[in-house]
Formats: sequence, structure tokens, C-alpha cells
Amino acid sequence: MAHSADGADHLWTLGRRWARGIVFGMDVTNGSGYKSCGPLTDYHIPDYILKPDADQVIIDNAPCCPVVVFINSRSGGQLGSGLIKTYRELLNEAQVFDLSEESPDKVLQRLYANFEKLKSNGDTLAIEIQKNLRLIVAGGDGTASWLLGVVSDLKLCPSPPVATVPLGTGNNLPFSFGWGKKNPATDQNAVKSFLGLVKGASEMNIDSWHIIMRMQVPKEGPCDPIAPLELPHSLHAFHRVSGSDSLNVEGYHTFRGGFWNYFSMGMDAQVSYGFHSERKKNPEKFKNQLTNQGTYAKLGLKQGWFAPSLTHPSSRNIAQLAKVKIMKRPGGRWEELKIPSSIRSIICLNLPSFSGGFNPWGTPGTRKAQDRDLTAPYVDDGLIEVVGFRDAWHGLVLLAPNGHGTRLAQAHRIRFEFHKGAADHTFMRVDGEPWKQPLPKDDETVVVEISHLRQVTMLANQPCKSKSIDDPTSPSHRGEGDGDSDSLEDEDEWQEGRKKFGAADTFKLPDEVEIAHLS
Repeated sequence: MAHSADGADHLWTLGRRWARGIVFGMDVTNGSGYKSCGPLTDYHIPDYILKPDADQVIIDNAPCCPVVVFINSRSGGQLGSGLIKTYRELLNEAQVFDLSEESPDKVLQRLYANFEKLKSNGDTLAIEIQKNLRLIVAGGDGTASWLLGVVSDLKLCPSPPVATVPLGTGNNLPFSFGWGKKNPATDQNAVKSFLGLVKGASEMNIDSWHIIMRMQVPKEGPCDPIAPLELPHSLHAFHRVSGSDSLNVEGYHTFRGGFWNYFSMGMDAQVSYGFHSERKKNPEKFKNQLTNQGTYAKLGLKQGWFAPSLTHPSSRNIAQLAKVKIMKRPGGRWEELKIPSSIRSIICLNLPSFSGGFNPWGTPGTRKAQDRDLTAPYVDDGLIEVVGFRDAWHGLVLLAPNGHGTRLAQAHRIRFEFHKGAADHTFMRVDGEPWKQPLPKDDETVVVEISHLRQVTMLANQPCKSKSIDDPTSPSHRGEGDGDSDSLEDEDEWQEGRKKFGAADTFKLPDEVEIAHLS
């Protein structure tokens, strides 16, 4: 959209936009599940903020809820492309991005570089838009995690809060923060209603978790993760570090990644891998959420998740595959975690939603909380919930009102040390993205470690399943460390590498910005 410097043309353009905002924004009633979004000028960002080469314009009032929208056009069958069309009809086309065409790190690097340039020139509109900016991401859990990883790695200041549109199969992230789990409608009323909810949403911090896997270079055969899908966010989910990365060690393969929702290993990840592989082969069969969920259940039956004792080698049970250690508090001791021999899947859970909305941890009763030092799950307490499952029948207990998996521990860090020759591969999954992980047969040093990284800010709609430790209605439970600091020697070895996910380069000021002008 071109911006004219001529005063009359400029006023006419602003008047037309304001009228368009009134027409499009105020016709949505609060009935039938819709929420009024107000004038669309509340969300509109002018071209010159988004495009460094566009002509500057003067606007009397800054938008109170400026948004940048990221949509995965490949998600939700045809819904992704439909949402892109509608958002571009309602907002400035330049503030709506198709993730299949441009990655979020490039978009945000460019936007924040322009913010700093405009602020150094005294542009008050740029200051207000940056301060109030909110991000919307529409896609599956993997897409949402991709954007969160970019926001975390860029270390933007202030960090923009993120709202998630459920456009995948599981939709655990949107469901956890009150945005629902059903794929949305793509008409203008539905999108305007969602914008109204984004405007009224509250902010909530969420922990992020870093994964490192290291093994000796195998004598034969590759050991890179085998992904079922070539999606851009899979590169962030789990990948080999570069030669210049501080985690790189000669003679070893080192992989890194991160997550917000969960990491799982075992048979549930194997079923998920089969689902994604099937979808890659026959994408025409995976056009809607209900069909996808039915196919997922069929694959679980086919792969023996309901009768694993007949189809699943006991050597792939978690206890036979790896020794598990946990550190309960920062600076505490590593303790071995005893895993029941029947557990075939282990889940490290950060949010109260897994596999389409189930809460595998539940809420421990008062006696268990005291006897085993277990608490309710909070998304910002620096602890991750570790849960085990024997098979799909065990998972069905989640359908009961107070059902839960086998609660194993809550920890600040967890470490898997794989037994030599226990298996030639296993299956892993983070935030909805599975992969097959080859394991070298002659290596005693294969280690996967998960540790707390930092926090990002989510937008929460009501009712919200996620709970904050700082919520006045939440019982205080944060335990004090025992003062013991004799953790493993690799604490210092890996500490520098834990500062990023590897999703994006940290944001740097553009060369033409004079730092002395910045507050």
C-alpha cells in the first residue's frame, strides 16, 4: 500500500482506513461466540514501520494493539492459506507473513532494526508500536515453538508476547493458554473476534527448555536425526551444532534443540513418527483435524501401542534403554531416577496439555505432595514434570476426571545416559515434531540432557489451563535449594552453550543506528 506525502491525500487515506476499521471492527456482536474487536486501526501497523524504504506518514493516535501475524500456510489443510487471505484483507498486507515464504527470524530482525533506526530519529509512533506489539502465530505446535524459539534467541527488548491460533492436530500450546484446540474458521467475523481476544488477553511467562545430545563420532553409519517431514521449523527443533558453536567438541557429534510443551521418548514418539511419515507420503488424505486424529489412532493400533508386549521389544523400554538422572533444584546433586521396567514412554512435560489436551501429571493430592515433594504443575516455576506410560491402555486413564500417568519426578534438569548397545535407534519428539534417532552400537557416552533455559511471554485467554507460580490463587510451593552445588563437571562445559536454542542469531543493532541516541 503506497503512502503519499501530500497532506490532502494523506488525510483522505487515513479517513478511509478509519472508516474501514469502523465498518470491519464494530459489526461483530458479543453473541454467538464472537467478541467485538473495535476499530481495525487498533491493530494496523503503517508501511514505513514494516518496510524501511517506505515513505513516513503521520498518524494522530498510535494503535493500542499492533500485531504482526505469522501463518503456516501448510497447516490445517487449506485453512492456513484461507487465514492468510482474511488477515491480509483486514490488516495491512505487509504485517501478515506466510512462514512457507519467509522465516520469522528474518522478519523480526528487519522489523526491530527499523524500530531502532526510527527511534534514534525521534519517531514516537515507532516507540509506541514497539512497546505495545503483540505477535500472532497460526500453525501446529511445531510452528508455534519455532516462533517462540526465534523470539527467545533474538532476545528482543521488550519481548513481544505471543498468541497462538490452533491450526494443527494436537494444538497443545493454544489449548494450554485458552485459545482452544479446534481448528478455527477463516471468515472475517472469526478473525475479528480473535483479534478482540488478543487485545484483551493477559500476559503470562512460560519456561523454555534446552536439549543437548552428544555422542562419539560412530565408526560406521550416520547418526543424524531422521525427520519424517521437511518443514522449516524441524531445523530448529533438533539439529547438529555448527563447527563454530561453543558446544562443538572434536570427535563428537553434538545436537541441540529446545521446547516449551514437551519432550518425549519411546513408543508414543514412534506412533507420531509413523503418522507424520504417512502424511508426507499421502498429503491428500490429511485435510482436516478429525481425519488426522482418526488416522493417528489407527496407526497406534497398527504399531502395537495397545499391545506392546507382543510387538515392542523389551530392550526399548526406557529402563533398559538408558539410565535416567535428575537435578531437582539449580545447583543441586544429580540423583538417579528409578524407572519402572514396564515404562515404554517417558514424557518431560512443561505445560498441562499433551496429546490434544490431556494433562498427564494432574494435580497430586496433599499426602503425595508432602511425601514425594510433588506439586501442581506451573508453567513458570523452573521445573519440568516427568511422567511415564506403559502403553495406550495406560494412557486411557487420562479420560477419567482425576486420571494421570505414572508421576516419576519434577526436576530442574534431567539426563539420559544410554546403555551401550541397548538399541540401534529410538524415537524422540519435541512439541509435536518426531524423529528417529540412530544410536551408535559401540558408544558408552551417548547422553541427552534437558535443562531450564529462560522464559518467554505468552498471551493467555480465559479460561486458561496454565497456571503461574505468581498467581495469588496458586498455593506457594517453590522449594528452596539445599545449598549443595556439587553438580557434574560438565556444568561448566555446557553452560555457555545453553544460552540459546540455535533458532536465530541474537538481534544486533544495525550499523547506521547511533547507540548514544538510544535510551
